[in-house]
Amino acid sequence: MKKLVATAPRIAELKEYGDRPIEGNEVKVKVEFAAPKHGTELADFRGTTPFIDGKFDNDWKIFMQREEDEPRGIIFGDLPIGNMFVGTIIEVGSEVKEYKVGDRVCSYGPIKETQIVNAVDNYKLRKMSKTASAKNAVCYDPAQFALGGIRDANIRTGDNVVVIGLGAIGQIAIQLAKKSGASVVIGIDPIEKRRMIAEKHGADYTLDSMSCDAGLEIKKLTDKLGADAIIETSGNVYALQSALKGLAYGGTIAYVAFPKPFPAGLWLGQEAHYNYGKIIFSRACSEPNPEYPRWNRKRIEDVCWNLLMSGHIDCEDIIDPVVSFADVAEGFSRYVDREPESSIKLGVDFGGEK
Repeated sequence: MKKLVATAPRIAELKEYGDRPIEGNEVKVKVEFAAPKHGTELADFRGTTPFIDGKFDNDWKIFMQREEDEPRGIIFGDLPIGNMFVGTIIEVGSEVKEYKVGDRVCSYGPIKETQIVNAVDNYKLRKMSKTASAKNAVCYDPAQFALGGIRDANIRTGDNVVVIGLGAIGQIAIQLAKKSGASVVIGIDPIEKRRMIAEKHGADYTLDSMSCDAGLEIKKLTDKLGADAIIETSGNVYALQSALKGLAYGGTIAYVAFPKPFPAGLWLGQEAHYNYGKIIFSRACSEPNPEYPRWNRKRIEDVCWNLLMSGHIDCEDIIDPVVSFADVAEGFSRYVDREPESSIKLGVDFGGEK
């Protein structure tokens, strides 16, 4: 059997592996479909993540350097690549009561032919029907960050909403904003195909950020009011500057992106200073949730799974392109690393879904 790993920065390969025997609390899953992340996982793959030499200290709530004798946060050679998978259970441990052989499930895990997963008191191992969309299922992770951004931005019926960056998180945020009753939903991305998909799934307008003053255009499209809420997923310094310009007086930017250090040029004077804007750094998996105890990570996950399985969120066009597992090493290197403009979220087919 084979799995997808990074053997060195920006080098993806299929590598052989063997499974250990499962424990009593575990199940083994034969994988049919999978997907990687395109944001934080790409930083790992390129070796640019701050977690290599740094770590977030939960006691101090700051990033700290790792000691010289500490293991690095990312070690290449056998570094797993992948985020979500869908498959069928083929083996069940003696302690497992909630799952059986033949159940179709979705969970977190790297891109490989089989998965061994804890199946006792693990709500993240999600059951799904035989006919449920695998493409929707592997968007379980980005849907959570989209929903977190929607809630952190406090989007309400009648609001003018902008989503910057139309990858998987941005595309799902477009759908959620429109279905939440937003009056005007604007998507911003330089890639035409992404803008077309956003328009198909709820965006009233889309803007090419490379060919216009996006902040000014937001004001024009909202009769000078600006956006009540902006969800920023791109992590681009110019996108943030445009957001500050297009934001309504007292509006909110939910900053969902995990950006690299910005170059010189971000100007927090001008509109940012005059218009009383707010920036919330939005992260659905941070606990306690801003709305704790009513909301926590599990509630966000439960809501997103139900939205995906009911078809309320439609991810069929978001998983693009789809490559075969045999071609996944080159597919990941091309569509996630070298040519990210050619994809939204890569899908990997193990022979079950096209």
